[in-house]
Amino acid sequence: MEKKFGHEQRKLLPCPKSSGYNFVAKQKTNPPMSKIIAIQDFLRPELPTVVGCKDYHEEKRLLERVDRMLEKSGVERLFLELSLGQFEANAAKMEAAGEKVRGGQAAIDPYMKHSSWALRCTVLKNLVGESYRKMSADLAKTPLYQCFCRFGVLDLVRVPGKSTLQDYTHWLPTEQMERIKRTLTQALSDSERAREIGLESELDMTAAWVDSTCVKSQIHFPTDWVLMRDAVRTLVKSILVIRRHGLVRRISEPEGFLREINALGMGMSASGRGKPGSKKERKRMLRAMKRLSKTVEEHGNRYRCALDANWKETDLTRKECEVILRRMDNVLRQLPEARRQAHERIIGGRQVPNDEKILSLDEEDARVIVRGKAGAAVEFGNPLFLAENVDGYIMDHELKREKSRGDAKWLRARYEGMKEISGGRLCGVIGDRGYESKATVEMLEADEAFNGLCPRNPPELAHRLESDEVFAVALKRRGQTEGRIGIFKNVFLGGTPLAKGFKNRELQVAWAVLAHNLWVAARLPWVEKADQEKLAA
Repeated sequence: MEKKFGHEQRKLLPCPKSSGYNFVAKQKTNPPMSKIIAIQDFLRPELPTVVGCKDYHEEKRLLERVDRMLEKSGVERLFLELSLGQFEANAAKMEAAGEKVRGGQAAIDPYMKHSSWALRCTVLKNLVGESYRKMSADLAKTPLYQCFCRFGVLDLVRVPGKSTLQDYTHWLPTEQMERIKRTLTQALSDSERAREIGLESELDMTAAWVDSTCVKSQIHFPTDWVLMRDAVRTLVKSILVIRRHGLVRRISEPEGFLREINALGMGMSASGRGKPGSKKERKRMLRAMKRLSKTVEEHGNRYRCALDANWKETDLTRKECEVILRRMDNVLRQLPEARRQAHERIIGGRQVPNDEKILSLDEEDARVIVRGKAGAAVEFGNPLFLAENVDGYIMDHELKREKSRGDAKWLRARYEGMKEISGGRLCGVIGDRGYESKATVEMLEADEAFNGLCPRNPPELAHRLESDEVFAVALKRRGQTEGRIGIFKNVFLGGTPLAKGFKNRELQVAWAVLAHNLWVAARLPWVEKADQEKLAA
């Protein structure tokens, strides 16, 4: 491995000196589990020398800097400590339940190795922006990625598959990922630690540019009759799975229900609004859908009860049966309300309040976000708050489960946390007119902070732009925040997140923020390698 990208044999995480252990990688003693965190990477082969590809060397330099930040900032160390604490907590639960637990160093070493891989593989995946399947293939054929993730021992390279990579993204909960991100921010915003890592100067945390957006949910567009179509499809496919595994009850051909609901769906789409007789035809189609959904609901209930009571007659395990049961229960619970909602809208001609609407059978936390923008008047998902510094580093973020009560109230709720993250150096906030309110202005004045919020009153805005040069420059810089949101959502989140459920989307956003911040910091001015060696000496 090239010296530029490699690292000397890493020692175990430091523990109190009074513990009496010699914490080196070749230690043979057996101290308590919480004292042992080892990563050995001195057997990996060297990277091949590549000449003539500028893009390769730029990516290599980027990964070198990210690797250095993970080590020197304490992010990787904290990630391993939290992973080990989670390992011990899970072991204690298993012991309390009377299950046999494999303990000692033989159980810890593989877990800690996977913990390091979980951090590096997930960061790399967000940096590259690949799917799990493509990322697994790239890890297998790209020595640079293997080196960054610390795979490979001599002539053996073992990389995780797509399912393992997906498991890595759920390695730690969101609350602990917040600690990881804050550790990185504290390291990069401290002058001494930033110079030790390699940056020319620490992050500027004196001003924050704020904005909000919508993280879309992976759902069908919530047309009224689509919910019934999705419910019928899910129940019929679950029935087919149960029958395929050996539990059969009397029923008409299940595939016939799928053909019928698909035909009704195409007929509903064809009878668009505005055509002669379209309203009457849509009502007729919906009544046919309601009759079919009730029939499938009865069959679904019978098969659901049969599977729950007689699952031993199938070749499925109990856990596999519970997956099918949960999926069917979720649909059976919401199907009556979905029928009522469609009836109110199409047959009754009455509106349903947004708070009472079912937008998706699988995503209960999706919300109607009224954006009022060209091409996105209404979006379906969860609101996201972002605050960046002048370099584009995301200082603070929050993904809300419920709808936002307004940008101004959201900013006031996040302001104290932003000050804490900045180490008390925050002295100005810049945002669009949605954040400007009397209470927000009074809050900034009381804190003697710079008010860079765009006034709602046009004459006042024109006056401030003419009389306050700092305000004009700061507000002009606010346009870059729109681009920052686009980069974050389209590159690091991959557009619409594929994570199912609010908790998983929240965790995916946390990983995306961590990878984005590492990417931003790696592209800032760094001191040359020779200067870094002088500083280290």
